[in-house]
Amino acid sequence: ALLRRWLFRISLFTILLDVSREERIDRFRALFSDSFAVRSIGKRALGRYWRKTGSEERMEYQKHFEQLMVAAYVDRFANYAGESLTIRENRIEDSAIATVFTEIHRRGGKKPIRVDWVVGTNGTIFKIVDVKVEGVSMTTTLRSEFSSIIRRRNGKVSGLIEELAKKTAQLSTNRN
Repeated sequence: ALLRRWLFRISLFTILLDVSREERIDRFRALFSDSFAVRSIGKRALGRYWRKTGSEERMEYQKHFEQLMVAAYVDRFANYAGESLTIRENRIEDSAIATVFTEIHRRGGKKPIRVDWVVGTNGTIFKIVDVKVEGVSMTTTLRSEFSSIIRRRNGKVSGLIEELAKKTAQLSTNRN
């Protein structure tokens, strides 16, 4: 039910692509915050460095993480405007996790894109905790990228935060 509601909201989002990019960003940020376990994804993307980070630095990281995810994905979703999405199956992984297997059917006879949505619950709230495109986990990819940046920045999460802010600014400048 959560995924169907979320997919409906995505459909509405893509229908309204003739609004300004700023409006699309605001709408996507609300969708992202409402439907994704942003804090959990950010924590898992930071991996082992989460435990080594103080609360103020965690808050700063989470702020920049969310800003980057919105800036990076708002236009990716726009690329699929008008495409249809089919739910192929669901699988209960355990009492807190389920995976919903979908395909995005593209125009022009192009091969469909497999997108698997990993949905978690704390017993009352359901949120997307990972997205796998063609079998590649968003969270695992981010963790690998973030770890590499932290290693290059002398093991400092502050270096990653600087890179997240820089990348967000680049994405915002390049697409305005």
